[in-house]
Amino acid sequence: MGKIVKFAAIIVSFVMVLSACGKDDLSREKTVKAKTDTSVTTKVIGPHEHINQKPTPIKINRIGAHEVNVEMTSQITDIEITKGEMYKAWTFNGEAPGPVIVVDQGDKINFTLTNMDPAIPHSMDFHAVHAAPSKDFANVMPEETGKFSYPANNPGVFMYHCGTKPVLAHIANGMHGIIIVKPTEGYPTDSKVDREFVIVQNEWYKYNDMNDFTNGKPKYVVFSSKALKEGDINTNGTVGALVDKPLLAKVGDKVRFYINNVGPNEVSSFHVVGTMFDDVYVDGNPFNHMKGMQTVLLPASGGAVVEFTVTEEGSYPFVTHQFNHATKGAVGVLKVTKDGHDDDSKTMSH
Repeated sequence: MGKIVKFAAIIVSFVMVLSACGKDDLSREKTVKAKTDTSVTTKVIGPHEHINQKPTPIKINRIGAHEVNVEMTSQITDIEITKGEMYKAWTFNGEAPGPVIVVDQGDKINFTLTNMDPAIPHSMDFHAVHAAPSKDFANVMPEETGKFSYPANNPGVFMYHCGTKPVLAHIANGMHGIIIVKPTEGYPTDSKVDREFVIVQNEWYKYNDMNDFTNGKPKYVVFSSKALKEGDINTNGTVGALVDKPLLAKVGDKVRFYINNVGPNEVSSFHVVGTMFDDVYVDGNPFNHMKGMQTVLLPASGGAVVEFTVTEEGSYPFVTHQFNHATKGAVGVLKVTKDGHDDDSKTMSH
């Protein structure tokens, strides 16, 4: 009798772990008992147990003056979210947040999503496009490929994320990122900007725990930087990533951040210590131009272009001024030196 009770408890426990994927997805998953993966600190979904797929580079190819092909993957890849703590993330291209996408206003995006996840359908919801979600953001089944097309007619700094239900589980497990739509006429301050960076804020909770995603508080809140061009710093959402390896600028530079708070739940009060924002374009739209701001409020999925000038050498921390979240990791550093190169000096952070 004791063995039967113990076995029943194991089955119930496993069903609870799988429940975050939603009833519609359970039939697509292998009914395998979850075991502890030695590379992570939690029990993982059975079909993902031994998977750690190597990051697949995003492919972005311009095929016309106003047409771009974008090819991405959905996959399962271990992400270090703080030193020594791995998270078996559901990702785009093996990154969490996913790689930045940059297109021009007026582009037609031909999007291909290859789902490398053997168990769960995934999809893409671009906040930057006009589309019928039931058709253009449709699920791509495990180990299949989907193709979609839509126009990107509005400039800005937009979130993208998996739109498969339960959406919260897919975003919180790592399926989020930024797409930048560059305005046709540019920004009024383009000629004055010396350096550009892409900054993403996201939260981490207990692994695939729908109750914690819904009712809990984030365990970590973090910043990452995504590469705009080859050679740029490109990090995952790891605590301290942009403190250990700060961004660089030189004295007198006007710095531009393309920033988005991908959440999934919390707001961000974005602030750079030691300066103020000369120019802010809310949601990255040049018509939403504000000046002289100390802090920019970013709702979950909210974006902005923020620009500021650094006048002296030293460390300029950037934080969310929700300081409980800064304490959980939402801190980065811009190191300013005489020539813009790292002088190996110690940085100060909050």
